[in-house]
Amino acid sequence: MRVGILALQGDVAEHAAVVRACGAESREVRRPEDLAGVEALVIPGGESTTIGRLMARVGLDDAIRERVGQGLPVLGTCAGAILLAREARGGRPPLLEVMDIAVARNAYGRQRESFEADVHVPPLGPAPLRVAFIRAPVIEAVGPAVQVLATFAGQPVLVRQDRLVAATFHPEVLGETALHRYFLETVVRAA
Repeated sequence: MRVGILALQGDVAEHAAVVRACGAESREVRRPEDLAGVEALVIPGGESTTIGRLMARVGLDDAIRERVGQGLPVLGTCAGAILLAREARGGRPPLLEVMDIAVARNAYGRQRESFEADVHVPPLGPAPLRVAFIRAPVIEAVGPAVQVLATFAGQPVLVRQDRLVAATFHPEVLGETALHRYFLETVVRAA
């Protein structure tokens, strides 16, 4: 399986390492033509405004929207979740607007207020997932087609809409593979 990692800014190397640890091939995506041949896409955490502007500058925003319309599975973490959203509060990066969620950017605080936590994700099994919340967004609203897979402190932190999965946290910075395995085995292989 070939998984594209949006490689414009952010946790590209960390996601690539986790994808490879899950037994899939990773490919960096920097231009629309790099999407050819990928079976899934990961949009990493980073700075959502920077990533969104760079996507728009090279035409990747339209190319990703087109591929999502054709059924491309996408996993977005932190900034990736923001970019997938239909609406963002707290600044407006160029959004893909492909997932029926509304987010508040940096809602957990600034960089110095980042933290690690154990999150229970029932579809992944009984063991909690150790993740990092780094200037993380909060999912404030979900549409009727969106399934909440996990919550933390009463807020959705992991959601799925058909072949799109969005997490407000970073599993990759701690080397956690369970979410990527779920995405590859349950979402991508079922596509």
